[in-house]
Amino acid sequence: MTKRISFFVGLLLFAFVSGQKKEQLQKQNAEIKRQIAEINANLAKTQKEAKLSVAYLNEVNKKIGLREKVYNNTQKEKKLIEDDIYLKQLEINRQKRELGVLRKNYADVLVKAYKNKGVQNKVTFILSSKNLGEAIRRVQYLKSYSDYQDKKAAEIMGAAQQLQKTVDDRQKSVKEKENVLVSQKTELLTIEAERKQRENLLGEFKKNEAELTAQIRKKQAESRSLESKIRSIIAEEIRIAKAKEEAERKAEAERMRLAKIAAEKEKARIEAENRAKLEAAAEAKRKAEAEARRLADIEKKKAEEARSKAAAAAKADATAKEEARKIAAEKDAKEAADRAKAAEDRAAAARAAENAIAKRTEDAKKAAESKTMTSFGVGSASGSNFAANRGKIGFPVSQGTITHYFGRQPHPVFKNIWEDNTGIKISVPAGTVAKCVFPGEVSKVFVDGGTKNVMVRHGSYFTIYSNLQSTSVTAGQRVSAGTAIGTVAQDYDGSYTLDFQIWNDKNPVDPMGWISR
Repeated sequence: MTKRISFFVGLLLFAFVSGQKKEQLQKQNAEIKRQIAEINANLAKTQKEAKLSVAYLNEVNKKIGLREKVYNNTQKEKKLIEDDIYLKQLEINRQKRELGVLRKNYADVLVKAYKNKGVQNKVTFILSSKNLGEAIRRVQYLKSYSDYQDKKAAEIMGAAQQLQKTVDDRQKSVKEKENVLVSQKTELLTIEAERKQRENLLGEFKKNEAELTAQIRKKQAESRSLESKIRSIIAEEIRIAKAKEEAERKAEAERMRLAKIAAEKEKARIEAENRAKLEAAAEAKRKAEAEARRLADIEKKKAEEARSKAAAAAKADATAKEEARKIAAEKDAKEAADRAKAAEDRAAAARAAENAIAKRTEDAKKAAESKTMTSFGVGSASGSNFAANRGKIGFPVSQGTITHYFGRQPHPVFKNIWEDNTGIKISVPAGTVAKCVFPGEVSKVFVDGGTKNVMVRHGSYFTIYSNLQSTSVTAGQRVSAGTAIGTVAQDYDGSYTLDFQIWNDKNPVDPMGWISR
């Protein structure tokens, strides 16, 4: 019983996991087929104008790789289905054995019932009881025996239905496997056709090897010329920048000297203007404090006089007149106290005014110094954070495939030809606009090899956009990330290719370590 339960649980688990894996493979294949359809659409657009191009060959190779991945996924799916069929067959065999046992047991019950005539003749069996108690027990026995027969019959029916369901499931899996095999044959035929297409394409390359090799070598010569021109431009940019930096340093020092003199003069003027205010405030504070002391003394004297008068009046006369005199004395004392408080408030206000004048003077001096420095152009240096954004810089086109990578690379078709790339080449659809990858300033717009080129400076770094049909920027223009640089031109092989480079001063660097898609 335990083995049976374990087998059933294992079968359910396998079916669940297998179902999940099959679903994942089917989703993956659907996405891959979408990519293949996209590649086919791109190839259809460029077939006439760029059939013998590295970009075209790369797309064909990529398509074949995707096809093979679909085929491999289908192989995995087929294996999962075969495992499922095998386990279902094991379950069918087990259920058949159980059904056979159930039927045999039920047949034994029927044989025994037939042999036992008393059981079949239920009325005689009950009436032949010796007493009422035995008759009741025989009735209960007959009922239990009947229930047992019904239960066995139900078990047989349930086992038969479960067996039929498992058989149906297995047949579905077999049908699914047949469909997968048909799909596999189709994929194999397609892969074979596309491999033949690639072979034909490579044959065309070989047939036109002399012409294509000449074009490649011409392009390499143009690339070397462009690299030399870029180096010259950058060297001149660095020379100008250093001269400008030195001149700016001297000018900055002179501005700093003049600014300090002007700032000192301005601070002296502010101090002179506020000195009188401070002295007046100090004098007002001194007078207010003296007045407060005088009034306090008067209040004290009047209070003492009032107490003396009150004591004398109490001794001389306790009449209503004396009471009025006492009230008047208290009134005078209160007025004196109010005057003393007002004098103290004026003294406090004078102290606050003095502090406020001192603070305003200090703030004015700082503001004057800052304003003077700004007016003399001191402290206005700017920098670039291009290096800090390594790996996060944008891609120069919205859509494209990299066909040539940085450094020394063998040609994808003609292995005897090596290419030295100072950047990357990106195959793009016709009409694609190259975009600036980072904020900066356009250093140079120039023509080389019949196409236009744009160089953008980002501090000590440069980005270069080559093989442009037209440009949208001018030298000295400030640009942002995403600013249109120009439209990509057609290359010698008919494809539209952007040559994108990044230089750190005089050294080209691999753009793949900088850009992000």
